[in-house]
Amino acid sequence: MKEILANALEVFNWHSGWIIWNLFLALIPFLLSFWLYRRRSTSRSLFWWITFAVFFAFLPNAPYLLTDIIHLIRATRSGYSAFILTLIFIPLHLFAILTGFEMYVISVLNQGHYLKRIGLKKYVNGSEIATHALCALGIYMGRFRRFNSWDLVNDPANVLLITLDDLTTKRPAIVIFISFIGLTVLYWIAKQITLGLVLRFREMQAKQEWFD
Repeated sequence: MKEILANALEVFNWHSGWIIWNLFLALIPFLLSFWLYRRRSTSRSLFWWITFAVFFAFLPNAPYLLTDIIHLIRATRSGYSAFILTLIFIPLHLFAILTGFEMYVISVLNQGHYLKRIGLKKYVNGSEIATHALCALGIYMGRFRRFNSWDLVNDPANVLLITLDDLTTKRPAIVIFISFIGLTVLYWIAKQITLGLVLRFREMQAKQEWFD
């Protein structure tokens, strides 16, 4: 049994070592969204705007985890036993992908909450669409161009030139557009589920307080 577990751990590190790192990158905008959008003060200082820029630079890392399904596909084609695939690969990969995307959903919901608080409710849907578009672009640049969030600081000119080139080239533009549509649809579904769970939790909380 120890040998099986040791082999499983080795296989996981080889094929799935990205999970911890990518979840960490997704966690950054998730945590920043609470500071930006959920704190009591609605003032926007210079530090707030700098944090806002960092938030958007890292935000595509959360939905980017959706594309990591390719690692699971590769693992299933590598000839590993059903035991390793069923008990290690599939659960951990699905956990990482779903957790990362849920962090994206909550981050965008926090953004909408903030807009409502400052009297800009009519811009919530537009901000969500714009966010999906920027993240679809970020996902493409990360997956196919292999750029990272910090390249926006390390090499902004090169990132800008390549981005503009891809946006004006047919194939990359189509991929980005399809990614945008997929991201928008998946976000809408996850948003309904998340809001439904929040509503259910509040109802249960209210009933508990009533009984107390």
